[in-house]
Amino acid sequence: MAEITAGMVRELRDATGAGMMDCKKALVESGGDIEGAIDWLRKKGLSAAAKKSGRVAAEGLVGVASGPGVAAMVEVNAETDFVARNENFQNFVSEVAGLALSVGEDLEKLKAATYPGTTHSTQDELTKLIATIGENMTIRRAKVFTVKQGTVATYIHNAVKPGLGKIGVLVALEGPGEDSVMETLGRQIGMHVAATRPEALDISAVEPSALEREKAVLTEQASASGKPPAVIEKMVEGRIRKFYEEVVLLEQVWVHDGESRVKAVVAKAGLELKGFMRFHLGEGIEKQTSDFAAEVAAVSGVS
Repeated sequence: MAEITAGMVRELRDATGAGMMDCKKALVESGGDIEGAIDWLRKKGLSAAAKKSGRVAAEGLVGVASGPGVAAMVEVNAETDFVARNENFQNFVSEVAGLALSVGEDLEKLKAATYPGTTHSTQDELTKLIATIGENMTIRRAKVFTVKQGTVATYIHNAVKPGLGKIGVLVALEGPGEDSVMETLGRQIGMHVAATRPEALDISAVEPSALEREKAVLTEQASASGKPPAVIEKMVEGRIRKFYEEVVLLEQVWVHDGESRVKAVVAKAGLELKGFMRFHLGEGIEKQTSDFAAEVAAVSGVS
Protein backbone atom coordinates (compact mmCIF):
# COMPACT_ATOMS: atom_id res chain seq x y z
CA MET A 1 0.00 0.00 0.00
CA ALA A 2 1.25 3.47 -0.88
CA GLU A 3 2.33 5.65 1.99
CA ILE A 4 -0.31 8.30 2.85
CA THR A 5 1.57 11.56 3.42
CA ALA A 6 0.40 14.80 4.95
CA GLY A 7 0.92 16.47 1.58
CA MET A 8 -1.47 14.01 -0.08
CA VAL A 9 -4.09 14.66 2.58
CA ARG A 10 -3.71 18.42 2.14
CA GLU A 11 -3.96 18.13 -1.66
CA LEU A 12 -7.16 16.10 -1.39
CA ARG A 13 -8.61 18.48 1.16
CA ASP A 14 -7.87 21.50 -1.08
CA ALA A 15 -9.49 19.72 -4.04
CA THR A 16 -12.65 18.62 -2.24
CA GLY A 17 -13.12 20.76 0.86
CA ALA A 18 -13.70 17.60 2.92
CA GLY A 19 -12.37 17.13 6.46
CA MET A 20 -8.82 15.91 7.07
CA MET A 21 -9.84 12.59 8.62
CA ASP A 22 -12.25 11.89 5.76
CA CYS A 23 -9.49 12.70 3.28
CA LYS A 24 -7.05 10.37 5.02
CA LYS A 25 -9.62 7.55 5.08
CA ALA A 26 -10.43 8.12 1.41
CA LEU A 27 -6.74 7.86 0.49
CA VAL A 28 -6.40 4.65 2.51
CA GLU A 29 -9.49 3.16 0.83
CA SER A 30 -8.20 4.10 -2.63
CA GLY A 31 -4.64 2.94 -2.05
CA GLY A 32 -3.24 6.45 -2.26
CA ASP A 33 -4.85 7.29 -5.62
CA ILE A 34 -6.05 10.90 -5.55
CA GLU A 35 -8.73 10.50 -8.24
CA GLY A 36 -9.99 7.33 -6.59
CA ALA A 37 -10.09 9.15 -3.25
CA ILE A 38 -12.10 12.00 -4.81
CA ASP A 39 -14.62 9.47 -6.12
CA TRP A 40 -14.78 7.82 -2.70
CA LEU A 41 -15.52 11.18 -1.07
CA ARG A 42 -18.20 11.95 -3.65
CA LYS A 43 -19.91 8.68 -2.86
CA LYS A 44 -19.71 9.56 0.80
CA GLY A 45 -21.06 12.98 -0.06
CA LEU A 46 -24.02 11.45 -1.85
CA SER A 47 -24.77 9.41 1.24
CA ALA A 48 -24.49 12.46 3.48
CA ALA A 49 -26.67 14.53 1.17
CA ALA A 50 -29.34 11.81 1.10
CA LYS A 51 -29.64 12.00 4.89
CA LYS A 52 -30.19 15.75 4.65
CA SER A 53 -32.52 15.80 1.65
CA GLY A 54 -35.67 15.66 3.75
CA ARG A 55 -34.89 18.90 5.57
CA VAL A 56 -36.65 22.08 4.50
CA ALA A 57 -34.31 24.48 2.73
CA ALA A 58 -35.93 27.92 2.58
CA GLU A 59 -32.93 30.18 3.19
CA GLY A 60 -29.96 30.79 0.87
CA LEU A 61 -29.43 33.35 -1.87
CA VAL A 62 -30.76 34.69 -5.15
CA GLY A 63 -27.99 35.32 -7.69
CA VAL A 64 -27.91 37.20 -11.01
CA ALA A 65 -25.48 37.31 -13.91
CA SER A 66 -25.62 39.18 -17.22
CA GLY A 67 -24.03 39.49 -20.64
CA PRO A 68 -24.81 41.41 -23.85
CA GLY A 69 -28.56 41.06 -24.40
CA VAL A 70 -28.97 38.32 -21.82
CA ALA A 71 -29.28 37.92 -18.05
CA ALA A 72 -29.95 35.02 -15.72
CA MET A 73 -31.26 34.66 -12.19
CA VAL A 74 -31.16 31.63 -9.91
CA GLU A 75 -32.32 30.76 -6.43
CA VAL A 76 -30.23 28.32 -4.41
CA ASN A 77 -31.63 27.30 -1.04
CA ALA A 78 -30.05 26.15 2.19
CA GLU A 79 -31.49 25.41 5.62
CA THR A 80 -30.17 28.41 7.54
CA ASP A 81 -29.34 32.04 6.88
CA PHE A 82 -25.87 31.32 8.30
CA VAL A 83 -24.97 29.42 5.12
CA ALA A 84 -25.83 32.47 2.99
CA ARG A 85 -22.82 34.17 4.60
CA ASN A 86 -20.50 31.27 3.71
CA GLU A 87 -18.05 32.30 0.99
CA ASN A 88 -18.06 28.86 -0.66
CA PHE A 89 -21.86 28.93 -0.87
CA GLN A 90 -21.84 32.48 -2.24
CA ASN A 91 -19.29 31.50 -4.90
CA PHE A 92 -21.43 28.51 -5.87
CA VAL A 93 -24.55 30.66 -6.36
CA SER A 94 -22.58 33.14 -8.48
CA GLU A 95 -21.13 30.37 -10.63
CA VAL A 96 -24.55 28.77 -11.16
CA ALA A 97 -26.03 32.11 -12.22
CA GLY A 98 -23.19 32.58 -14.69
CA LEU A 99 -23.62 29.04 -15.97
CA ALA A 100 -27.32 29.66 -16.62
CA LEU A 101 -26.38 32.36 -19.15
CA SER A 102 -25.18 29.67 -21.54
CA VAL A 103 -27.11 26.59 -20.36
CA GLY A 104 -30.52 28.21 -19.91
CA GLU A 105 -33.19 27.97 -17.23
CA ASP A 106 -33.96 24.23 -17.48
CA LEU A 107 -32.96 22.94 -14.05
CA GLU A 108 -32.06 19.43 -15.16
CA LYS A 109 -29.72 20.76 -17.84
CA LEU A 110 -28.28 23.25 -15.38
CA LYS A 111 -27.59 20.55 -12.79
CA ALA A 112 -26.07 18.26 -15.41
CA ALA A 113 -23.81 20.95 -16.88
CA THR A 114 -20.10 20.78 -16.10
CA TYR A 115 -19.35 23.00 -13.14
CA PRO A 116 -16.84 25.75 -14.08
CA GLY A 117 -13.24 24.81 -13.43
CA THR A 118 -14.00 21.11 -12.89
CA THR A 119 -14.73 17.94 -14.84
CA HIS A 120 -17.85 17.03 -12.85
CA SER A 121 -21.46 18.21 -12.92
CA THR A 122 -22.97 21.15 -11.08
CA GLN A 123 -25.11 18.74 -9.07
CA ASP A 124 -21.97 16.86 -8.01
CA GLU A 125 -20.44 20.15 -6.91
CA LEU A 126 -23.57 20.90 -4.88
CA THR A 127 -23.40 17.44 -3.31
CA LYS A 128 -19.81 18.12 -2.29
CA LEU A 129 -20.88 21.44 -0.79
CA ILE A 130 -23.66 19.72 1.17
CA ALA A 131 -21.16 17.23 2.59
CA THR A 132 -18.71 19.99 3.49
CA ILE A 133 -21.13 22.49 5.06
CA GLY A 134 -23.55 19.95 6.50
CA GLU A 135 -26.90 21.36 5.36
CA ASN A 136 -29.43 20.36 2.74
CA MET A 137 -29.19 22.61 -0.33
CA THR A 138 -31.11 22.76 -3.59
CA ILE A 139 -31.00 24.65 -6.87
CA ARG A 140 -34.65 25.64 -6.76
CA ARG A 141 -35.31 27.68 -9.88
CA ALA A 142 -33.76 29.71 -12.68
CA LYS A 143 -34.90 32.31 -15.19
CA VAL A 144 -33.16 33.61 -18.30
CA PHE A 145 -34.21 36.50 -20.55
CA THR A 146 -32.67 37.41 -23.90
CA VAL A 147 -33.36 40.31 -26.26
CA LYS A 148 -32.28 40.87 -29.86
CA GLN A 149 -31.83 44.62 -29.43
CA GLY A 150 -31.87 46.24 -26.03
CA THR A 151 -30.84 45.07 -22.59
CA VAL A 152 -31.79 42.70 -19.80
CA ALA A 153 -31.20 44.61 -16.59
CA THR A 154 -30.68 43.04 -13.18
CA TYR A 155 -31.47 44.32 -9.72
CA ILE A 156 -30.66 42.85 -6.32
CA HIS A 157 -32.32 44.42 -3.31
CA ASN A 158 -30.02 44.84 -0.28
CA ALA A 159 -27.20 42.87 -1.91
CA VAL A 160 -24.91 40.95 0.45
CA LYS A 161 -22.32 40.91 -2.36
CA PRO A 162 -22.50 42.12 -5.97
CA GLY A 163 -25.17 40.05 -7.71
CA LEU A 164 -26.29 38.20 -4.56
CA GLY A 165 -29.17 38.87 -2.19
CA LYS A 166 -32.62 37.77 -1.06
CA ILE A 167 -34.73 39.60 -3.67
CA GLY A 168 -33.71 39.65 -7.32
CA VAL A 169 -35.36 41.04 -10.45
CA LEU A 170 -34.76 40.67 -14.19
CA VAL A 171 -36.16 43.27 -16.62
CA ALA A 172 -36.09 42.73 -20.38
CA LEU A 173 -36.20 45.94 -22.42
CA GLU A 174 -36.17 45.85 -26.22
CA GLY A 175 -35.50 48.68 -28.64
CA PRO A 176 -32.79 51.10 -29.78
CA GLY A 177 -30.88 53.35 -27.44
CA GLU A 178 -27.73 53.86 -25.44
CA ASP A 179 -26.82 50.90 -23.27
CA SER A 180 -26.22 53.06 -20.20
CA VAL A 181 -29.63 54.73 -20.53
CA MET A 182 -31.42 51.40 -20.95
CA GLU A 183 -29.50 49.87 -18.05
CA THR A 184 -30.50 52.78 -15.80
CA LEU A 185 -34.16 52.52 -16.75
CA GLY A 186 -34.07 48.73 -16.42
CA ARG A 187 -32.59 49.01 -12.94
CA GLN A 188 -35.25 51.56 -11.96
CA ILE A 189 -37.96 49.20 -13.18
CA GLY A 190 -36.27 46.42 -11.21
CA MET A 191 -36.47 48.53 -8.05
CA HIS A 192 -40.14 49.23 -8.82
CA VAL A 193 -40.87 45.50 -9.27
CA ALA A 194 -39.05 44.61 -6.06
CA ALA A 195 -41.23 47.08 -4.16
CA THR A 196 -44.65 46.54 -5.77
CA ARG A 197 -44.59 42.79 -6.56
CA PRO A 198 -46.68 42.87 -9.75
CA GLU A 199 -48.27 39.61 -10.85
CA ALA A 200 -48.48 40.19 -14.61
CA LEU A 201 -46.74 42.24 -17.29
CA ASP A 202 -49.90 43.50 -19.00
CA ILE A 203 -53.66 43.05 -18.72
CA SER A 204 -53.71 40.14 -21.17
CA ALA A 205 -51.27 38.24 -18.94
CA VAL A 206 -53.52 38.30 -15.86
CA GLU A 207 -54.56 34.78 -14.89
CA PRO A 208 -58.20 34.29 -16.04
CA SER A 209 -59.05 32.41 -12.82
CA ALA A 210 -57.68 35.26 -10.69
CA LEU A 211 -59.69 37.79 -12.70
CA GLU A 212 -62.90 35.78 -12.35
CA ARG A 213 -62.43 35.45 -8.60
CA GLU A 214 -61.89 39.19 -8.31
CA LYS A 215 -64.97 39.94 -10.42
CA ALA A 216 -67.10 37.60 -8.29
CA VAL A 217 -66.00 39.30 -5.07
CA LEU A 218 -66.48 42.80 -6.47
CA THR A 219 -69.89 41.95 -7.91
CA GLU A 220 -71.08 40.63 -4.56
CA GLN A 221 -69.79 43.72 -2.78
CA ALA A 222 -71.45 46.06 -5.30
CA SER A 223 -74.74 44.13 -5.17
CA ALA A 224 -74.95 44.77 -1.43
CA SER A 225 -75.45 48.45 -2.28
CA GLY A 226 -78.91 47.67 -3.65
CA LYS A 227 -78.29 49.72 -6.78
CA PRO A 228 -79.71 48.74 -10.22
CA PRO A 229 -77.82 46.08 -12.25
CA ALA A 230 -76.54 48.62 -14.79
CA VAL A 231 -75.02 50.72 -12.01
CA ILE A 232 -73.53 47.63 -10.35
CA GLU A 233 -71.90 46.69 -13.66
CA LYS A 234 -70.29 50.13 -13.91
CA MET A 235 -69.11 49.89 -10.31
CA VAL A 236 -67.45 46.53 -10.99
CA GLU A 237 -65.78 47.84 -14.14
CA GLY A 238 -64.26 50.72 -12.20
CA ARG A 239 -63.00 48.45 -9.45
CA ILE A 240 -61.51 46.03 -11.97
CA ARG A 241 -59.50 48.92 -13.41
CA LYS A 242 -58.23 49.55 -9.88
CA PHE A 243 -57.38 45.84 -9.59
CA TYR A 244 -55.31 46.04 -12.78
CA GLU A 245 -53.45 49.06 -11.39
CA GLU A 246 -52.46 46.95 -8.39
CA VAL A 247 -51.32 43.73 -10.08
CA VAL A 248 -50.30 44.64 -13.66
CA LEU A 249 -46.80 46.11 -14.01
CA LEU A 250 -47.50 48.34 -17.01
CA GLU A 251 -50.65 49.74 -15.36
CA GLN A 252 -48.99 50.52 -12.03
CA VAL A 253 -48.07 54.02 -10.86
CA TRP A 254 -44.32 54.58 -11.24
CA VAL A 255 -42.89 54.51 -7.70
CA HIS A 256 -40.12 56.92 -8.64
CA ASP A 257 -42.46 59.88 -9.22
CA GLY A 258 -45.82 58.72 -7.83
CA GLU A 259 -47.69 60.01 -10.88
CA SER A 260 -46.74 58.39 -14.21
CA ARG A 261 -47.76 54.93 -15.33
CA VAL A 262 -44.99 52.43 -15.95
CA LYS A 263 -46.22 52.00 -19.53
CA ALA A 264 -45.86 55.77 -20.12
CA VAL A 265 -42.30 55.77 -18.73
CA VAL A 266 -41.27 52.90 -21.01
CA ALA A 267 -42.99 54.43 -24.05
CA LYS A 268 -41.31 57.80 -23.45
CA ALA A 269 -37.94 56.03 -23.61
CA GLY A 270 -38.89 54.51 -26.98
CA LEU A 271 -38.58 50.99 -25.61
CA GLU A 272 -40.78 47.95 -25.12
CA LEU A 273 -40.93 46.05 -21.84
CA LYS A 274 -40.80 42.42 -22.97
CA GLY A 275 -40.80 40.71 -19.60
CA PHE A 276 -39.83 40.71 -15.95
CA MET A 277 -39.22 38.19 -13.20
CA ARG A 278 -39.00 38.66 -9.46
CA PHE A 279 -37.47 36.05 -7.13
CA HIS A 280 -38.01 36.48 -3.41
CA LEU A 281 -35.93 33.97 -1.48
CA GLY A 282 -38.01 31.15 -0.03
CA GLU A 283 -41.39 32.41 -1.27
CA GLY A 284 -43.88 29.57 -1.54
CA ILE A 285 -41.82 27.20 0.60
CA GLU A 286 -43.61 26.00 3.70
CA LYS A 287 -41.14 26.52 6.50
CA GLN A 288 -41.07 24.09 9.38
CA THR A 289 -41.73 25.43 12.85
CA SER A 290 -40.65 23.68 15.99
CA ASP A 291 -41.71 23.66 19.62
CA PHE A 292 -38.43 24.22 21.44
CA ALA A 293 -39.80 23.01 24.79
CA ALA A 294 -41.09 19.82 23.17
CA GLU A 295 -37.70 19.23 21.53
CA VAL A 296 -35.92 19.59 24.88
CA ALA A 297 -38.41 17.26 26.53
CA ALA A 298 -37.96 14.67 23.77
CA VAL A 299 -34.18 14.74 24.11
CA SER A 300 -34.29 14.51 27.91
CA GLY A 301 -36.90 11.78 27.90
CA VAL A 302 -39.43 13.87 29.84
CA SER A 303 -43.05 13.22 28.90
